[in-house]
Amino acid sequence: MNPVAGFGVTFKAMFKKRLTEQYPEQQKVTAPRFHGRHQLNRHPDGLEKCIGCELCAWACPADAIYVEGADNTDEERYSPGERYGRVYQINYARCILCGLCIEACPTRALTMTNEFELADSSRENLIYTKEQLLAGLDERMVDTPHAIFPGMDEQDYYRGLVTEAAPGTVRQIADSKGEKGEEVDA
Repeated sequence: MNPVAGFGVTFKAMFKKRLTEQYPEQQKVTAPRFHGRHQLNRHPDGLEKCIGCELCAWACPADAIYVEGADNTDEERYSPGERYGRVYQINYARCILCGLCIEACPTRALTMTNEFELADSSRENLIYTKEQLLAGLDERMVDTPHAIFPGMDEQDYYRGLVTEAAPGTVRQIADSKGEKGEEVDA
């Protein structure tokens, strides 16, 4: 190749008009289906959708997800089914944001948000726990643990028949030692 031809490509690129983004002052809007940070979703009454099946962890090619399931009891119910995800962690130092975990989830408990600023100065801070991933509560929800909607079963939850917390739903408030304390009406 002629060295002058190579420099010609460089000179053409030097004088082309380029779009400069003023990040982070002006953040670019992401596409609606952008694969960003994960989120664990809730049912409309506040119960968690995650059933602790670990299919997301099995589907993850980077081995970035750790799930530990546990059984629900009548005293402590976190999801409408018989199991829930007791421990849920995603290691963003390993995650490649491919979305295979989303496709594997049978209950649509795991989705991806448009949040893309995940950098941190510590590797330890890149491991997101269940509390960090769990979706927030709105005014119709009651925080877990609490009983399922009266007269409904887990199939009714997945059909979308439960639209808010039952009137008079009671949840246990644990004190700092983890012991059950007072009951609070929703």
